[in-house]
Amino acid sequence: MTKAYLNGKFYLGGGRFAEAVAVSGGRFIHVGTNQDAAALADGEHIDLGGRLVLPGFNDSHLHLYNLGLMRSSLRLGECRSIADCIAAGADYIIKKNVPAGQIIVGYSWNQSNFADGPRYLARHDLDKISTHHPIVAYRACMHIVSCNTLALKLAGIGKDTQPPDGGEIYREADGVPTGVLAENAFDLLKPILPKPDVTQMSVIIKSAMDYCASLGITSVQTNDIRDGNYTDMLAAYNKLYDSGDGVLRAYHQCFFSDPTSLRDFMAAGYKTGFGDDMHKIGPLKMFVDGSLGGRTAALHKPYHDAPDTKGILTMTTFGFEEMIQIAHEAGMSCVVHAIGDAAMDMVLDGYEKVLKGGTNSLRHGIIHCQITDARILGRMAKMGVLALVQPIFLQADMKILESRVGAEMAQTSYAWATMDKMGIRASYGTDAPVEDACPMANLHCAVNRQDLDKQPASGYNAAECVTLECAIDNYTQESAYASFDENSKGRIAAGFLADMCVLERDLFSIDRSEIMDVKVAATIINGDLI
Repeated sequence: MTKAYLNGKFYLGGGRFAEAVAVSGGRFIHVGTNQDAAALADGEHIDLGGRLVLPGFNDSHLHLYNLGLMRSSLRLGECRSIADCIAAGADYIIKKNVPAGQIIVGYSWNQSNFADGPRYLARHDLDKISTHHPIVAYRACMHIVSCNTLALKLAGIGKDTQPPDGGEIYREADGVPTGVLAENAFDLLKPILPKPDVTQMSVIIKSAMDYCASLGITSVQTNDIRDGNYTDMLAAYNKLYDSGDGVLRAYHQCFFSDPTSLRDFMAAGYKTGFGDDMHKIGPLKMFVDGSLGGRTAALHKPYHDAPDTKGILTMTTFGFEEMIQIAHEAGMSCVVHAIGDAAMDMVLDGYEKVLKGGTNSLRHGIIHCQITDARILGRMAKMGVLALVQPIFLQADMKILESRVGAEMAQTSYAWATMDKMGIRASYGTDAPVEDACPMANLHCAVNRQDLDKQPASGYNAAECVTLECAIDNYTQESAYASFDENSKGRIAAGFLADMCVLERDLFSIDRSEIMDVKVAATIINGDLI
């Protein structure tokens, strides 16, 4: 059966639009006029009332499972003080009637937003929420976590505990842990964290899928698979798709930290491209540093506001390059979390060795690409390394960027317009739940380089603003390219998957300051309203 979506303003790219599409078998079979599309349709005729229709948004990097977890957990992102965090935690225990002894997991606190002092939450703060519940609360970046005293005790973290390589335990003057852990030290908490079964995991994923679909997102490139969980995680996803409840297309960025686990995963048949149009294995995902806000991003020079540190490299050069070599030789793509300039160079050095001067046919990429200069971007362009970036990060980071890296480096960082001019293939995402998954806010930050209060009025380093068309294309066409789907996704064109986002207002007819205020009227996947 063929259905027609009529009387719309369908964005085709390059300043071109169509007024209608016909859809059959989950794909566009015609893009053009109302008359032609209606003539082809023997099913529904859906009038869009002149609304703007974009290809479905494709978030090129987020954590769908963690987004689902956060939506049912203690949420601290709106807290503007340590006192707010304490009050939110106490209120959560009462409203959820959390029994004593049950662990509480919180998300998204950010000390940069605290009016009572920009310091990390510590164990004594979380003890004011409860001494009867173990509490762990992740900073917004997910590279710093705070624990109360009971959580530290249950995890066996004390004065004599040493962190794993690439991790850090923050300590008081007497050596007792403050409750703050960074990077690989998170591993110490694994024994006490909740362990949902496959059914519970599928419910968590479903919650995140529904939320993303409500925002006009039709595809996600998600980092949920990790060493040791892939059997259960894939089973949870398959449960959703088998039941018809998997409403989004998922492309897995698969985290493995050691050669044995990676080889076992690939030996089970899981390599880039395994799967179908709804559910597919993507690249190997690795981390080589942390976050700017947590001062764990790896820099070449000491932090401007903390000269005793250059951040944390979470992998050795040898270990990192060994993993890339294994994946590359097996035909598996790689994407690597790198925020600091030292981390960026480490990744590019590794890619240079496996590419050996050839083309980047496996589309290896770097996620985040925040602290850069012309030399680093030139290396990326020369090798054809993809950039998977999150414009939404700028809304918080602009407030700390110069203090962290200095004015000169700040001017060449978050350089999206420069990337575009240099021909670097850049795709857009949000890293949710680090930031909200909302595409409109993400587009706003790319186009206006303002925070979510629309400041500064002229934009932060406005020379790096991109055009609205560029931002939309990076969120759709370029995200499709990052997952080898450029011939089936990301465009409203005959033969492509019929994934669309219908907006309440026309982004091309309003002032660009209003982009983040536009709402989604409908999301369409496989030609069906969801």
